[in-house]
Amino acid sequence: MSDLVLIDPGLISLVNGSFHSNGMPMPFVQEIFLLECHIAGTGYLNLKELEPGLTVNELLIMKREPDNKFDEHAVLILTQKGERLGFIPREKNEVIAHLMDAGKIIIGKITNKKWQGSWLRLMIQIYMREL
Repeated sequence: MSDLVLIDPGLISLVNGSFHSNGMPMPFVQEIFLLECHIAGTGYLNLKELEPGLTVNELLIMKREPDNKFDEHAVLILTQKGERLGFIPREKNEVIAHLMDAGKIIIGKITNKKWQGSWLRLMIQIYMREL
C-alpha cells in the first residue's frame, strides 16, 4: 500500500484561479508571463463539441508527461474540467517542463480560437504563478 501524500488546499486553489473558495481574493498572487503559442495536436482530437464552451481568458491546466513516448518535455494542456486540448509545442516546451519539474505552478489562458477547416487553432498565453 502506498503512503498518503497530504496536499495543501491553498495549492489547489492556485489551479482554480486567484480566489479562495469563499470568494475572497488571494493576496500577493503574481502571474509572470512566459510565452504565447498555439496548442499543438488539436487536429488529432475531436473538439467540435468542446469548442463552444471554450472562452477567451479561460484558465487552462498544464500537466507534465515526462513518460510521453514522443517528447520527454511534453506538457499536456487541459480545461479546468480535465478535458484534453493538446500540448505546448515541442519547440517551446523545454523550459516550461523544467519549471514544472522544479515544482513551479504553470497555467495557461486562451487568447484566441478559430476554426481553420477541421482544425481548431487555439492561441494561449502561458504564465508561471507565484505567491
